[in-house]
Amino acid sequence: MTPSLVVLTDFFAVTNRALSYAAGLAVPLNAQLVLLHVRYDGMPVPEGYGGQHTPRGERKTDQALLKLAADQTVPTEVDVAQGFLPAALTEAVRRHQPLFVVLGRHSDSTESAELFTSVVMDVLRHAPHPLLVVPTVGWDKFPPRRLLLAVDGQPFAFADQDHQEVLSRLLHATNATLDVVHVTDDAQARPDDGAVLETVRANDLVNVLAESRLHEVYSPTIVAGVLEEAARQEADLLVVVARRHSLLGSLFHSSVTAQLIQESAIPVLVLPAED
Repeated sequence: MTPSLVVLTDFFAVTNRALSYAAGLAVPLNAQLVLLHVRYDGMPVPEGYGGQHTPRGERKTDQALLKLAADQTVPTEVDVAQGFLPAALTEAVRRHQPLFVVLGRHSDSTESAELFTSVVMDVLRHAPHPLLVVPTVGWDKFPPRRLLLAVDGQPFAFADQDHQEVLSRLLHATNATLDVVHVTDDAQARPDDGAVLETVRANDLVNVLAESRLHEVYSPTIVAGVLEEAARQEADLLVVVARRHSLLGSLFHSSVTAQLIQESAIPVLVLPAED
C-alpha cells in the first residue's frame, strides 16, 4: 500500500504553503497526498466556495479541489467530508492510514492563532495521530535537514507502531540529522543524560543517537528553552512527543504542546504518545 499524507485544505494561501511543503516531503517519502476538505464545521472558507452549503457552491468547491489535486506534482486524491472536523479527520485517518496529517497554521492575528491551536489540540485529543503543523511565515528551509526532538525526560511509548516509525522514515528520506533537547525549569531537577537518551532509544525513533546529540538546557519555561535551542541549532523542523495527559490539559504539561504549536517559527511534528 502506497503511504499517504493527509492535508487539511481550506484554500487559503497559508494552507497552500502547507500543501507545497507536504508535496515536497511526499517525493522522498514515496507517498501520495490526500486533500481533506471538511464542510463546514464553522471553519472559515473563502467567499464563493460553498460557505452557504448550496448545491452550486458545493459543486464549485469540488471543482476547485479537483483542480488543486491535478496541479500537484505527486499523485493526489480528494476526500470531501461532512460534519465536525475531529470526527471527519478520525475517519480519514482510519481510511487512508497516513504517515501524518498536515495543517497550515493561521497566524494573521493572536485570536486566530489561538483558535487554530485549540482546533489542533481538539483534533489530537480525538484522533491521536502524528500531526505536522506548518506556519505561515518565519522559515524558508526545505527539505528539513536539521531536526530537533523535544522530550520531557520521562519514559514514553506509542500506542501504534506506525507512529513510532514516522521520525525514522522522515530522517532517512530527507537525509537529515537529529538532535534532542531536554529543558530543566525551576520546577524539576535535571535528570541523568543517559536516562533521557534511553527514552528515545527505547522507542527505536532512530538507529543511533550519540550523547553529543543531547542538549540539556535550563530555562524558566520549557517553551522558551525549546524554542531558544531550536534557534541556536538552526533547526528547520521541531519534533514534539506529546503525552495524552498533556493533550487533555494538564507539564509537557501546562499546554506546552499547544504553546509550541502556536509559537514555533518552524514546522512542528507532533508525535502523540501514551502516558
